[in-house]
Amino acid sequence: METTNKRILLVEDDQNFGAILKDYLMLNDFSVTLAKNGMEGFEKFKKDTYDLCILDVMMPYKDGYTLAKEIREKNKEIPIIFLTAKSMKEDVLKGYKVGADDYLNKPFDSDVLLMKIKAILQRKVSESKTDNLKFEFEIGNFHLNSKLRYLTIEGKEPIKLSPKENELLKLLALYENDLMPRELALTKIWRDENYFTSRSMDVYIAKIRKYLKEDPKVEILNIHGEGFRLVIKK
Repeated sequence: METTNKRILLVEDDQNFGAILKDYLMLNDFSVTLAKNGMEGFEKFKKDTYDLCILDVMMPYKDGYTLAKEIREKNKEIPIIFLTAKSMKEDVLKGYKVGADDYLNKPFDSDVLLMKIKAILQRKVSESKTDNLKFEFEIGNFHLNSKLRYLTIEGKEPIKLSPKENELLKLLALYENDLMPRELALTKIWRDENYFTSRSMDVYIAKIRKYLKEDPKVEILNIHGEGFRLVIKK
């Protein structure tokens, strides 16, 4: 996933650790703003726009839980990751109750944090795409009306898609020329991710490929181990 220019607010009262973590994230192409306590963190949050917040829990003046509540009052969607030296079950539950997307106990592997950040941002992108209200798509020379489940091309009888064919093609169209993650389709359409649903999806992909053969400019690529890509050649 593209991370360049994704903006992170990092609130950490340990200045040395905060500076090291900021440098690490910037080396991985994130834009990072560092605040040294909860009060400063909230002021920076109000003044700018961020894609994700990383909050230390134990801070002077205003702890991470209080800061997260204030952030959630301003923005219900922004992802929040808590960093804490406390590993008590009650503290973890409290973090999730105030709206945390994930939780990391110190000390932690910075590569694990990076993977969590990328996974959360990818999920947010996926959710915004799949919640899209658009229902008509131009796919090369094809027209898809996902509300009526009709796939049409000039000079041919319209194809009435099954519900799963329709949802799968719509998802591919939303991700046109980009990777549509396999697990996203399985959880969104099949509501499950296992061997049998995965094989079922492959059967539906084969059916859709057969429909789209009428336009040689349209192709569904299999990205091994990751998902599919609907490519429309110009």
